[in-house]
Amino acid sequence: MEEVPWSDAITVYDKENITIYLQILDFCADEASIEEMAERILGIDPVLEPVRARNAVRSHIDRANWIVTTGSKHLFAG
Repeated sequence: MEEVPWSDAITVYDKENITIYLQILDFCADEASIEEMAERILGIDPVLEPVRARNAVRSHIDRANWIVTTGSKHLFAG
């Protein structure tokens, strides 16, 4: 997984990966490290690919937060 495709609306990627977003939010609430999230959730080895791991996790955190704060209205719209 790379960075999340960004849009001002819920995307197919978002719908297919909502479980990942929930895991990311859960790990954030538990104050998990970026490295732990990269490895355990996204399957990226943070030792071998530190930049990719950091960018992918940060992107998923940002998108998960957007969905919770702004995008959720799109999830439940008719």
